[in-house]
Amino acid sequence: MDFLNALVALSNFVLVPAIAYGSQLALGALGVTLIYGILRFSNFAHGDTMAFGAMIAVLVTWGLQAAGVSFGPLPTALLALPFAILGCIVLVLVTDRMVYRFYREQKAKPVILVIVSMGVMFIMNGLVRFIIGPDDQRFSDGARFLIRARDFKEWTGLSEGLAIRTSQVITVVVAVAAVAALFWFLNKTRTGKSMRAYSDNEDLALLSGINPERVVMITWILVAALATTAGVLYGLDKSFKPFVYFQLLLPIFASAIVGGLGNPLGAIAGGFIIAFSEVTITYAWKKVLTYLAPENLEPSGLVQFLSTDYKFAVSFVILLIVLLFKPTGLFKGNAV
Repeated sequence: MDFLNALVALSNFVLVPAIAYGSQLALGALGVTLIYGILRFSNFAHGDTMAFGAMIAVLVTWGLQAAGVSFGPLPTALLALPFAILGCIVLVLVTDRMVYRFYREQKAKPVILVIVSMGVMFIMNGLVRFIIGPDDQRFSDGARFLIRARDFKEWTGLSEGLAIRTSQVITVVVAVAAVAALFWFLNKTRTGKSMRAYSDNEDLALLSGINPERVVMITWILVAALATTAGVLYGLDKSFKPFVYFQLLLPIFASAIVGGLGNPLGAIAGGFIIAFSEVTITYAWKKVLTYLAPENLEPSGLVQFLSTDYKFAVSFVILLIVLLFKPTGLFKGNAV
């Protein structure tokens, strides 16, 4: 029984949260890796693109709630998600037309585009804060838990209860659907194959008659959809705060680089590696070890390697190690 209680505690505080967080990071890292693989630069504005899409979802959700519209036990934000994606698509296409296109036509070096994206990042961050404010904004509704700890204890007779939030289940389901749709699009459709050809060899793709501007437009549309979905799922699972999305840029880039920058499969794997690393290292293991250790060896302290305040430091250390020893990542993307 102690082993089962330890397993439930581990699932409650490590496995389930890490799977949900990893799904969010994977979606964010996919957007980064698409930009890097096709447009050839690291987009530092990606975190604030997520924030902008999530902000539109929050505003639309509030409007729907005020009008008495709900989605039953599911969050109303899911109804707002398509509108948020459309709004984010408009933002990134306008940004590309007004900013990135000029440097693309000038054949600017990738480092120039990185610096430009940092400027775009600050502008987007300020825009989001100006519209919705800098504070926490909660917009989740519907049923909070799919499985409640009290009910789980009654079903199993264990002393440890498992609680699974609805937002965590929705995150995993939506992420799986989004990733499956993206891979189907890239591998089965003519446009997706054109994007892959453009990514592999730009000059040969142009000689084959592929329209580069169309490839760029579709790339930004996909990135906006992935970024908005990741931002909304993160906001539902935690809460919406603009500055947090700015901080998320580090674990998202770490996920993309650990998996292999430019490799979609690597972005997904990297997202879960970073998520499990952050959650595992910042979790206080006292409860789990109390169930497993003999009575005379039960820990007196929290048995926590790092405070949760330093969880992004875990991403940074992993990123440094990968850049030093395997810059192409696990799935051999492009070296940084």
